[in-house]
Amino acid sequence: MAETKIPRATAKRLPIYYRYLNILLDADKKRVSSTELSEAVKVDSATIRRDFSYFGALGKRGYGYDVETLLAFFKKILNQDTLTNVALIGVGNLGHALLNFNFHKNSNVRISAAFDVNEAIANTVQSGVPVYPMMELKKQLIEQQIEIAILTVPTTVVQKITDELVDANVKGIMNFTPLRISVPETVRVQNVDLTNELQTLIYFIEHYGQQLGDNGQDEPDEDED
Repeated sequence: MAETKIPRATAKRLPIYYRYLNILLDADKKRVSSTELSEAVKVDSATIRRDFSYFGALGKRGYGYDVETLLAFFKKILNQDTLTNVALIGVGNLGHALLNFNFHKNSNVRISAAFDVNEAIANTVQSGVPVYPMMELKKQLIEQQIEIAILTVPTTVVQKITDELVDANVKGIMNFTPLRISVPETVRVQNVDLTNELQTLIYFIEHYGQQLGDNGQDEPDEDED
């Protein structure tokens, strides 16, 4: 299948659609309309139809979408048949929480290696995941062919470690630190600033109150090229 170029905002919504389609399949639902999907995932039906249109004719007018067929399509698009190993860099409080969770609800993603400078946990197994000394970072990432990393390290070392990840051929970084890191164009960074997200939530509650709309759900991101 040729690679389909889609807007970034659409790509962010695909896993949401996929998770709900799994729920429908488990409930033995055979077909679903864009209106039903809209009510469930809190994305307007016109946006859903536009998202789906990037991949061709996935549904039929007057019938909707075949749940099993649509689920199989998104499963392939999202590489759900392929196990993706991820490295966790930094096993502090947040790192431990991520290890304990380890994406149990998403069986195609797994933290398979962790790294920390703390000698008390280096060379141990935490929540079923081996923890390596930070000095072995590049060696282990290359040997285990890990291309995705999660950063939960102090801001004082985040760029230095990022440079090491790039040298180890990492292609994607989920950055939980408040700093914006510099990477080559060949590396994708997803920034997750929990403090910023919480402050944004508080701002909307305080300034918009009952006018939040959509049960307080965020509006879908505007599509980006």
